Amino acid sequence: MSAPQTHDPKKLAGVIVGAIGVVYGDIGTSPLYTLKECFTGHVDLTLNAFNIMGILSLIFWGLMLVVSLKYVAIILRCDNRGEGGILALLALAMRHVGSDSRRAHWIIGLGIFGAALFYGDSIITPAISVLSALEGISVVSNTLEPYILPIAIMVMVALFAMQSRGTALVGKLFGPVMVTWFVVLAVLGIVNIMKAPAVLGSVNPIYAIQFFMAHPALSFVLLGAVVLCLTGAEALYADMGHFGRPAIRYAWFILVLPALLLNYYGQGALLITHPEAIKNPFYYLAPSWAQIPLVVLATMATVIASQAVISGAFSVTRQAIQLGFCPRMDIQHTSEREMGQIYVPGINWFLLVSVIALILAFRSSSNLAAAYGFAVTCTMVMTTLLAFVVMGRQVSGAKKVGLFAVLGFLLVIDFAFFSANVLKLHEGGWFPLLIGLIAFTLMMTWKRGRQLLAVKLREGEMPLAGFVESLESSPPQRVEGLSIFMTANADTVPHALLHNLKHNKVLHEQVVFMTIQTDDIPFVPNRERVTIRRMGESFYQIVATFGFKEEPNIPTVLQQVTQLQPELVFDDMNTSFFLSRETIVEAKYPSMSWWRRRLFSLMSRNATRVTNFFRIPPNRVVEMGMQIEL
Repeated sequence: MSAPQTHDPKKLAGVIVGAIGVVYGDIGTSPLYTLKECFTGHVDLTLNAFNIMGILSLIFWGLMLVVSLKYVAIILRCDNRGEGGILALLALAMRHVGSDSRRAHWIIGLGIFGAALFYGDSIITPAISVLSALEGISVVSNTLEPYILPIAIMVMVALFAMQSRGTALVGKLFGPVMVTWFVVLAVLGIVNIMKAPAVLGSVNPIYAIQFFMAHPALSFVLLGAVVLCLTGAEALYADMGHFGRPAIRYAWFILVLPALLLNYYGQGALLITHPEAIKNPFYYLAPSWAQIPLVVLATMATVIASQAVISGAFSVTRQAIQLGFCPRMDIQHTSEREMGQIYVPGINWFLLVSVIALILAFRSSSNLAAAYGFAVTCTMVMTTLLAFVVMGRQVSGAKKVGLFAVLGFLLVIDFAFFSANVLKLHEGGWFPLLIGLIAFTLMMTWKRGRQLLAVKLREGEMPLAGFVESLESSPPQRVEGLSIFMTANADTVPHALLHNLKHNKVLHEQVVFMTIQTDDIPFVPNRERVTIRRMGESFYQIVATFGFKEEPNIPTVLQQVTQLQPELVFDDMNTSFFLSRETIVEAKYPSMSWWRRRLFSLMSRNATRVTNFFRIPPNRVVEMGMQIEL
């Protein structure tokens, strides 16, 4: 499955509208709080024309350099067969450097930590977005202010509760609502710019430079607030596979970027002429009669922004499972047509509880702004570092020098924003860091545990080909039916087969050895999915390959095998699956520290059963237990 590419203007327009609805929800709602936080946040900045022009210049050049240049012009070129996102970029990088070198371990650490931080972002984004939208109620009437938190919690519960029903129906509304949102942003901005058109002069970078020279220490700290205008930039890359590079670029330059800039300049013009509007400059852009409809529209836009990161958390989880960094989890499809629409119950309810706790703990968008930004800027740094590895192999000579110079310049900007957010750790930035560290520890522990487990399982294993020959020459008692032995290693004898022969002393008439493996590409074409090898009169080997954005489905694989190998008929009543189930126990000389071993054992016990994950009929499964010392 590749990104949609079309030259039909009508179809392209539809894809662009869809991209506006899904990709730009997060960055599109940043005008709700960015400029306000620059002046009323945790930094004492005087509200005057000089500082307003300086902040607007920083916002303008941040959007142009980080989003337009880095993501839209450069990073979107790093596609993994049309797919984007930090895990897709990690898979590309690993293809270039291998998997065993010290450099590879650092690259894996960078990529997985960036992905882990996404969970922190997935918790903060719904909380700050919806709170900032509903805080417009207090602009309408101060008497309604006590209802902001209860309404925000109700919106969150409704949003997460609908995830199991799928987002197809709501998704049809995403594009038109967000197009309306950006048009309203632009109109509100233009109306207010006309009252103080001089603010447009802040496109000149000299205003940002003068601002830095006048407030060197203060301006650096303020980058932690300015970066709020960039939150959601990573979504441009992560959602490339859904809409394609052209649609994302057109949407950005034709509508999203102009609307954002006009609104920020409109807020700046409003603050120059009416400084008292700093309480909530976004809502004061609108006349009093339009503020209630604006609150409703803003709430809808922030719900859409929240939906995008929730769906993103589900996708990142599925990719992590397929790449071997996360234990098997229950993944449900919510659409018969769109394979990308999935629901992960465990992740969904974890996010809901975390979001509600965050709302109750921080209580306002201003307090949450201190926590927002760390995860985003850290992921930006990781993406740029991985881009060095991937794009460095795509060009050579003078082009490579030029590319590295540009990426180096962008990396300096990323580090500047990241460093400013490090200063906010004690004010709330610790929260996404904590979530990221927990997720990173879980993912790396699972990966390491599975690697050690694979080494233990390979100890003393026999070559499969020679073992099959011995079974053919001296067969045990054969019984009717077909048996499928699931094995991770296609070259050695499955432990389940050895245990079956040892305890049951029988073998079915037909025996299939099946291995499911994951490739470093997002989707594997059906014609390349299955490889079948006949190993004897009644023995077959099947290797099924899936991409890291796909879910293994053994019944579908068996249907394809029957088409390719007609003599293999997988009748439900005559087919048995044999699996090994490992129990982790402490070794005399442990290969993992005690806490990581217990953590890995806990994750292993609570992982979704193989039968559910691979869609195997549970009443046809025989599990052979074994203890593994780690």
